[in-house]
Amino acid sequence: MNRLKELREDNDLLQKDIAKKLGITQRNYSYLETGQTMLTEDILIKLANYYKTNIDYILYRTDIKKPLAKSIMEEHQPTG
Repeated sequence: MNRLKELREDNDLLQKDIAKKLGITQRNYSYLETGQTMLTEDILIKLANYYKTNIDYILYRTDIKKPLAKSIMEEHQPTG
């Protein structure tokens, strides 16, 4: 199952619900969920924040849903 669909269904949401949160149409969200459209950095960040998970989980790079600790994220932020 697709991670985006899994997260959406685990939260009892419809495609139109999450699309509205992202500021896109239901059709565009459907394309993201089915892989017909590439996820952008902006959308990935919004999804990770909304679902309180991490981008690596959404992208199947890990099976750990827990978001990264803030201190870890802050260490990797560009300065300047």
